[in-house]
Amino acid sequence: MRWNSPSRRAVVRLAGAVAAFAALPAYGQTAETTVKIGIVNSFSGFLAAPGDEMQKGMDLYAKLNAASLPAGVKIEVLKRDDGTNPETGKRVAQELITRDKVNILLGVMGSPIAAAIAPLTAEAKIPLVITNAAGVAIPRISPYVARVSFTQWQTAVPLGTWAAKEAGKKAYIAVSDFIPGHDAEAAFSKGFKDGGGEIVGSVRFPTNNPDFAPFVQKAKDAKPDVLFIFVPGGTQATAMMKAIKDLGLKEAGIKVVSTQDLVPDEELPNMGDAPVGLVTAGNYSTAADRPANKTFLAAWAKEYGDKSIPDFFAVGGWDGMAAVFDVIKKTNGKFDGDAAMAILKGWKNPDSPRGPISIDPVTRDIVQNIYIRRSEMKDGKLVNSEFVTIPDVKDPWKELNPPKQ
Repeated sequence: MRWNSPSRRAVVRLAGAVAAFAALPAYGQTAETTVKIGIVNSFSGFLAAPGDEMQKGMDLYAKLNAASLPAGVKIEVLKRDDGTNPETGKRVAQELITRDKVNILLGVMGSPIAAAIAPLTAEAKIPLVITNAAGVAIPRISPYVARVSFTQWQTAVPLGTWAAKEAGKKAYIAVSDFIPGHDAEAAFSKGFKDGGGEIVGSVRFPTNNPDFAPFVQKAKDAKPDVLFIFVPGGTQATAMMKAIKDLGLKEAGIKVVSTQDLVPDEELPNMGDAPVGLVTAGNYSTAADRPANKTFLAAWAKEYGDKSIPDFFAVGGWDGMAAVFDVIKKTNGKFDGDAAMAILKGWKNPDSPRGPISIDPVTRDIVQNIYIRRSEMKDGKLVNSEFVTIPDVKDPWKELNPPKQ
């Protein structure tokens, strides 16, 4: 048979048609879309304990809601350890973007790490959903950053205002010497002064393996009415509470107040009765009597056991994965950075365990209730009981510091 004969041409056309048909999905099936989610988290270093909580929140949401993804769409989760180090975080994020070709980034415990990663998201136009890092200016580094966690200004400003009215007029400030500590210091000072109080002194301590006793003693020697403290959660919170108790601040008549970082729910069993009476401000407590929180706690206990306790780090991870899932559902798994950010800007979840949340479309930062809580014993357990609710709090720093034109 000649190559250019009608019969030969018909055979070639038939072979091409068969090959094209074979490449199509089977009848009744859809082509599979895989969305790659790159997670940058602190699995080692001084933020490893809260990083574990955050990861458990992400993993639990993904497991419970996998069936809600559109037909033919699945996720691939790639986890990387930043070692609580900004340079490492930047490197692993770059690898996730360039080598692994992730569609979206999620996570980040430390603010210096998030600040190092943010410029990469602008260059690659890959969204980053921050589930913890609270550094107030991070979303301004890149238009491809949205935050579902909190800022220290959201919690510390209302706490400062409350403390000036309810706890005393002279305050001392002691914070960890990195971005969120600096934010907490400035925010509490703003709220306390606006409430009519005076800051009588301040001190900063190192982030790695600090001995808190000398710093707490220095604060005690200043004889303030109020001592505001910020530490980055985890085991450092327990060590700080021990120093507060050992140095007898309560007996000295000094009222200690803090953000939620000092009394994360999962650390409370390790603190004895030291936190009893301590007032903090935060966006979540396991003690909250909300239906969505009860459902969350039941699912957590079933997955991780009754002895495992979630905290605000865990809820940040849960809500961050919820935001990513909503992007996937609304785009059927096919989105670029701009499409994802269009959804994230203005994203809402009325049923978060912490209460209703949303992302401000202008600042790309979280809007949420802030609760003033008191640590107390209930049914033999130490809990953070919410007793004041400040609804729909935007980040105050951004309102006080509008972008320069």
